[in-house]
Amino acid sequence: MATTVSFAVDSPAGRRTAEVAYERTGSGAPLVLLHGIGHHRQAWDPVLRILAAERDVIALDLPGFGASPALPQGLSHDLRTMVPLLGSLFDAIGVERPHVAGNSLGGLLALELGREKLVRSVTAFSPAGFRTRSERRYAFGVLRAMRGAALSMPMPLIEGLSRSSPGRTVLTSTIYARPGRRSPDAVVSETVALREATGFRQTLEAGLTVAFTDDVPDLPVSIAWGDKDRLLLRRQGGRAKHVVPGARLVRLPGCGHVPMNDDPAAVARVILDTSR
Repeated sequence: MATTVSFAVDSPAGRRTAEVAYERTGSGAPLVLLHGIGHHRQAWDPVLRILAAERDVIALDLPGFGASPALPQGLSHDLRTMVPLLGSLFDAIGVERPHVAGNSLGGLLALELGREKLVRSVTAFSPAGFRTRSERRYAFGVLRAMRGAALSMPMPLIEGLSRSSPGRTVLTSTIYARPGRRSPDAVVSETVALREATGFRQTLEAGLTVAFTDDVPDLPVSIAWGDKDRLLLRRQGGRAKHVVPGARLVRLPGCGHVPMNDDPAAVARVILDTSR
């Protein structure tokens, strides 16, 4: 069950109040989980039980996604806003320098939080920010197509497709290497989340010029990439390792762009090893 927290954020237009929905479970050192663009906190459901056995796990809906409303007027969905906003969120929920794991957009945010020393360790799965110009055009085209399809499909069609493995492949094969493993309810829920993401356009526009170009020194960092990633191609992992030379680069065999569902045990192991 999600909890919503309201907290103050400073902006050029003055102080604003942001709201973020999150789910918290488990015990131990705090670990914050960040999803990708168009997704929601339930992307992490396949690994929550494993992580919660050793960590105080906080899975967020980023602003404008899932159950979190878009940012108020005066705040933009870019890194300059989102990184300090997440720092303010940590204060609001009573965690100091948590471990953080993120996927895609969430992976980029996790690396930025590490660079700002707002977290204790960083685990980034297929993080954004390491693509070439042509790879960016490809990825953004795919994301826009996914969003357009989610917006155009009526609910009876989404629900009908979700009931079969081929149908789930149609809906989710761009992000999962093993879409048949995703439950029908989860596929419907994430398709609706993509359709109703109020922060999608602003976040995608903010990503047009984003590139991660700085090291993350003095922190444990792991960067993991599925070898079946069809959105951010796995060769980007080599670039990430070049930019963050101290990072551990982990290959995830048989995993797609959102690997938590494809191999929960491997994903949880990478996170727990890094956060130890």
